[in-house]
Amino acid sequence: MIYSTEVQHMCPVAKGAYHGPAPIPEEGKWVQAKEIKDISGFTHGVGWCAPQQGACKLTLNVKEGVIEEALVETLGCSGMTHSAAMASEILIGKTILEALNTDLVCDAINTAMRELFLQIVYGRTQSAFSEGGLAVGASLEDLGKGLRSQVGTMFGTKEKGPRYLEMAEGYCTRMALNKDDEVIGYEFVNLGKMMDFIKKGDDANTALEKAKGHYGQFDDAAKYIDPRHE
Repeated sequence: MIYSTEVQHMCPVAKGAYHGPAPIPEEGKWVQAKEIKDISGFTHGVGWCAPQQGACKLTLNVKEGVIEEALVETLGCSGMTHSAAMASEILIGKTILEALNTDLVCDAINTAMRELFLQIVYGRTQSAFSEGGLAVGASLEDLGKGLRSQVGTMFGTKEKGPRYLEMAEGYCTRMALNKDDEVIGYEFVNLGKMMDFIKKGDDANTALEKAKGHYGQFDDAAKYIDPRHE
């Protein structure tokens, strides 16, 4: 190590007491994090790319500094799913420091990793006060039985009003309107359930009907519209 001339001519002064870093909450314990292996936690991060064409929600389950579980959810840009596929393979088994300095292909995923890293190292994880943390596989609970991300897609214009395209329950097939043309409900198809019915042997039309549901005052509508074509 090289010292400047000014430092070399200084007289030494002893350092006082060292109490270590402030403890952070991790999985039901207070931890003085000094090394990567001191970090554990389950949490989410959201990122975006520079042109803001897409966004990523990244969920990691970190145990003793190592990523044991990763869930990558993307929205927007058409290339993000391929990047997410690569990231899901790249992330697992890395330490969080390695992951922070790894190219996760899509910049929205890279940004999500940065935001998530900040939560983890500052003790702001979802499992901060959960004794023992969350089991590996916990991120799948956010997806529900269909193992699909909860997605909402809505469109609206001043001229023609709103159109419901996709709700958390599924793909919207019809919107229900009252006599004043106000939205009072909608019909949807749960695509996860539909695919399960088809895999079990139902023909496509039967599976489609069995996977349909509706919300709101759907049965009391004055009329119904197809949100994509009307």
